[in-house]
Amino acid sequence: METIRHEEFMRRKAQEEKADMVNHPPHYNRHGIEAIDAIQAATGEGFEYHLQATALKYLWRYRYKGKPLEDLKKARWYLDRLIEEHDPEPG
Repeated sequence: METIRHEEFMRRKAQEEKADMVNHPPHYNRHGIEAIDAIQAATGEGFEYHLQATALKYLWRYRYKGKPLEDLKKARWYLDRLIEEHDPEPG
């Protein structure tokens, strides 16, 4: 477990509060690699199923976690990404 000083904790917390928790949550990016890109590389053709399941997950629980609008936007993000997988010419 990482031990940090209070000042560092508060700095990280402030960054997270400013962060775009729908499109680029900071906890989904390590060493410059977005988790979604790593998942796509690891799952290949199964990536579409991941997108479908994750959109469903956010739709399923949006009323129960205390941030319904954020969860609905996350569901939309995954659905939009799934649509992009099928749209050869986005726009």
